[in-house]
Amino acid sequence: MTVAMTETAETPSGKGSGDENFPVGSILLPRRLRPHVAIFYAYARAIDDVADNPDLAPGDKVTRLDGFDRALLGETDDPAYEKANRVRHSFAEMGVPIQHCRDLISAFKQDAVKLRYEDWADLMDYCDRSASPVGRYLLDLHGVSRDLYFASDALCNALQVINHLQDCQDDYRDLDRVYLPQDWMAEAGVAVEALDAPAASAGLRQILDKCLDGTADLLVDARKLPKPMSSRHLALESSAIVRIAERLTDQLRHRDPLAERVELTKPQFLLCCLQGVLRVLF
Repeated sequence: MTVAMTETAETPSGKGSGDENFPVGSILLPRRLRPHVAIFYAYARAIDDVADNPDLAPGDKVTRLDGFDRALLGETDDPAYEKANRVRHSFAEMGVPIQHCRDLISAFKQDAVKLRYEDWADLMDYCDRSASPVGRYLLDLHGVSRDLYFASDALCNALQVINHLQDCQDDYRDLDRVYLPQDWMAEAGVAVEALDAPAASAGLRQILDKCLDGTADLLVDARKLPKPMSSRHLALESSAIVRIAERLTDQLRHRDPLAERVELTKPQFLLCCLQGVLRVLF
């Protein structure tokens, strides 16, 4: 069913690139490609905001996201989906497969209707569509070999899990959405209501650490990403992001995301970027 949007299908959250755990379109990337990265980020932010809007019914979210998908396919020029129309033209200009954008739609439609994840594999299947397409897009945009998809996927999925752990309480309180694997929660005897507590219980801490173990395993492959790259610019950016992911993983090991917002300070963020750059240069 087609629903016409009078103005826009978007529901802006107010979040921007400065709210991400990683640098978006930073000066490490080639100047000529940064506008395309900005267009892609704006599209991804718009559809993510639709999926995460607590005031929209699941069916409304899916309808709006279907509209974005039609715009990606060139089936509508409705200005309600302006960001999808812009990203379609950008991808066509640069010869990047539009499937990366459609995979994000698939993941965010799932967010609209799925509130629990059975196990780690179930979560990784979601991350393969909600996070991996971002890295694959950047590789294709820079003309880097797709042989490095596996390492890029590992980095993006690690960042996604880190973000889930940072936001685990807000996701539960605002959306009743829990990304923590349910089999691990059952084994530890922890109910989802534990996420509403002011601090993590011993059982919940155990589950968080298992997620961080999985993240650490992903980062093993992620570290294989930067050096073989044909694009020095993207290698520098990727190495910085790997270092950010490592530092955030360490922070989440030693801090409680229920008791405080676990994130890097600006000096820590910049230090990680510098350390990542130096890894590639030396």
